[in-house]
Amino acid sequence: MVAPFQGGCACKAVRYEVSSEPFAVMECHCRDCQHASGGASAVVAVVPRAALRLTKGTPKAYTVKGDSGGDVTRFFCAECGSPIYSFPGDTPIAAVKAGSLDDPSWLKVAAAMYVSSAQPWAHIDKSLPAFEKLPPMG
Repeated sequence: MVAPFQGGCACKAVRYEVSSEPFAVMECHCRDCQHASGGASAVVAVVPRAALRLTKGTPKAYTVKGDSGGDVTRFFCAECGSPIYSFPGDTPIAAVKAGSLDDPSWLKVAAAMYVSSAQPWAHIDKSLPAFEKLPPMG
């Protein structure tokens, strides 16, 4: 059990705590995650939105239309630009960026999603499930 766990941005202006274990850890290859990470993908810990609590600062946010057609609101530090978490639409989940955790070493990626958007040079672990878009929910 790792909950609660903490994290925040690189400059420490924004901090959070999550009171629940992640119910999934995914590597997302959608174009929005590529832009947010500046790389091939973003690794996210999927947690209940209600379990995420800001403990310091207020992140800046922007909303984009996701591949699912719904809005995705991405939160980042206005000072250092670090991506911190996102809210996919009206779902009760938050996707916490793995790099924002104080100690991300315990995370274990379970699958890759949006591999249809993956760059040809991206490494996708062939031993894990891979989904063209979103994995089945439920």
